[in-house]
Amino acid sequence: MSKPRISVIVPIYQVQPFLQECLDSVLDQSFRDIEVIAVNDRSPDRCGEIVDEYAKADERVRALHLPENVGLGRARNAGMEIARGDYLFFLDSDDTLTPGSLQLIADRLEQTSDPDVLIFDYARTFWWGGETRNSLASVFKTEGPEVFTAKQRPEFLTLIMVVWNKVYRREFVEQRGFEFPPGYYEDTPWTFPVLMAAERIAALDHVVVHYRQRRQGNILRTVSRKHFDIFDQYDRVFAFIDSDPALDEWRTQLFTKMIDHFIAILAKSNRVPEELRSEFFDRAHRHFRRYVPAGYVRPEGHTGVRHALIARGAYPVYQTLKVANKGRRQVRKTVRATRKKVAAKRMDRHYEAALKQPVDQNLAVYSAYWGRGYVCNPAALHAKAKEIAPHIKGVVVAKQEEVKKLPPGTDYVVPGTPRYWEVMARAKYFFNNVNFEDRFVKRPGTVHVQTQHGTPLKTMGIHLLPHPVAAKGTNFRKLLERSDRWDYCISSNRFSSEIWERAFPCSFASLESGYPRNDVFYTSTAADVRRIREELGIPRGKTAVLYAPTHRDYTTSYVPQLDVARLADALGEDFVVLMRGHHFYERTAKLRALQDSARVIDVTSHTSSEELQLAADVLLADYSSIMFDYANLDRPIVIYANDWEAYKISRGVYFDVTEEPPGHVARTQNELHDIFVSGAWRDDRSDALRDTFRRKFCEYDDGRAAERVIRQIMLGESAGKPPVLPLDERTPAPSPEAAEVRSAKSPVVGHTAAA
Repeated sequence: MSKPRISVIVPIYQVQPFLQECLDSVLDQSFRDIEVIAVNDRSPDRCGEIVDEYAKADERVRALHLPENVGLGRARNAGMEIARGDYLFFLDSDDTLTPGSLQLIADRLEQTSDPDVLIFDYARTFWWGGETRNSLASVFKTEGPEVFTAKQRPEFLTLIMVVWNKVYRREFVEQRGFEFPPGYYEDTPWTFPVLMAAERIAALDHVVVHYRQRRQGNILRTVSRKHFDIFDQYDRVFAFIDSDPALDEWRTQLFTKMIDHFIAILAKSNRVPEELRSEFFDRAHRHFRRYVPAGYVRPEGHTGVRHALIARGAYPVYQTLKVANKGRRQVRKTVRATRKKVAAKRMDRHYEAALKQPVDQNLAVYSAYWGRGYVCNPAALHAKAKEIAPHIKGVVVAKQEEVKKLPPGTDYVVPGTPRYWEVMARAKYFFNNVNFEDRFVKRPGTVHVQTQHGTPLKTMGIHLLPHPVAAKGTNFRKLLERSDRWDYCISSNRFSSEIWERAFPCSFASLESGYPRNDVFYTSTAADVRRIREELGIPRGKTAVLYAPTHRDYTTSYVPQLDVARLADALGEDFVVLMRGHHFYERTAKLRALQDSARVIDVTSHTSSEELQLAADVLLADYSSIMFDYANLDRPIVIYANDWEAYKISRGVYFDVTEEPPGHVARTQNELHDIFVSGAWRDDRSDALRDTFRRKFCEYDDGRAAERVIRQIMLGESAGKPPVLPLDERTPAPSPEAAEVRSAKSPVVGHTAAA
């Protein structure tokens, strides 16, 4: 195998939402003479599987799985040990390369006759979609030799001292024996020595790396004692200087860099724990005394004052200065805090009083769609908890008009009532498929599980920012504050897990259990299917088409996309259409007017979507998440995508359902009629498309999702128990046709399916 020009080494740990984007940004480059060494640093998520998938699909990818977690620096070392390229490029696994950048790097290396180091620029990309180029980008435009040493062009040492904005000649690195140390800030004792030792450095004035600024999850933003590692890292830098008298000229500049670095760490509230800040300051003082060079002159201005305080070890004075310099920003914080206090005083007295009581360790709250009763994932979890965790008292949130629909004996609270706020204050467990109101307080020790209510085709969370029509004035700051309460987020497939973690950049853990509401698709019997069809009024022997369109963000009222009566006429006497309108429109006159044919049954007000799916022979969907649920039944699906372009532009989507559909796609009503009349809706092509779709999106739905959630969250058992059944070993509920055949052969007394 020929030696590649560039080895891209990607250390990987807990970056499941970003890893594919990172690897794609490298592998999709026009410059192909590379190898990608993907180093899985014993990541506890599915990063290892993703790496293996890429290695299988592209021979340029080499998967390296470490037997234990060793940290970022040592993971890079492991990648270096097997690298074969002329140059080493260390790319962090949540960052990406800009298109065409590797070709520009290769060209620049050739133009400058293979320097030891090539430095290039980067831009910060933010979770809300913003992008800002490095504020010191002007150094790339300063005059000087094209190939230089750090001494000749010291302005390049003002850039952020990270490893990933450079490529390194591998022979140079090996000859000098450079490697990464353990601990935080491992870039520091690599970058400074490398630049000081390099005899030939070149620069490329181009943004190569998009440096992702995560809202949460950046390891350096974690409050921890590990930030004390910075002192050992600078010990290594000065040990390198001491190893060669010729490097002594760097001492003053590196000393200033070191003290500035200490000050920067102390200035951030999300680094050193409050109780350790005095100790950190004392360590900085000792490093100051240890490494201060002869003839040192402190900087001017506020920076110089801070240097002087560290030199004297005057932590109390430093703290006073820090408070005094907060200025208007502190004033704004004080105003916000005051407003919160005022709002707290206005809080319902019942809630305020209940918040002072201890958390009830055996109390759980279940809420769906802002109090719409006993539906979706929360209902399925409530039912399962009653079965396997009966010591946990469950309370369902239901609006007054929904109370009569609750299963007999279900304890409930009506939103806004005194008991509602008492339960919300005292409960240990919370399950919701949306979010609780802003005034709700997440107490320490409570557990919040976001169950979600569908696999996302349309964009969600902060991904709505570029789609103002769909966002409709959403306050994204408040949205994320509400989502910060989540401890877990339920997912039915890896596709969803990665989207939830990107769309809601919070600190929750993905709970890849499958959707509890879909358990019923595997636990229901032929008798259940027959009973539901009888209750809905579906005549025996008829083929039931469930039409379940989704909401359109580009209109404020219900606009029929399909002439349902005309569809029923085209289908003929052997079919019946079950019309399921989106709950946003369920009380509109236009929707009720659609029921003008004997072969159309309006099921919009039917409580259980799962029962409707069990009753249907075929699903007619557009862009609703119901298609992902219905696929579990392994029954035909037809997609009606007459306004796909408008929907895609106004709402934003994660994939093109017309290119990766679960069945045949119609773009006009006439095409739709042809699919049904010709019988194509259940042909071999339909089966093949559905099989591919099911394997991707029904990954964890096997009939035991609710059990997995309750066992992990309430009973404290290990995640992933019971294990997920392989798709080929699952048996979904029988189709209506099969159910009728069974009934004819052996009548069975039906029992009630789970709601």
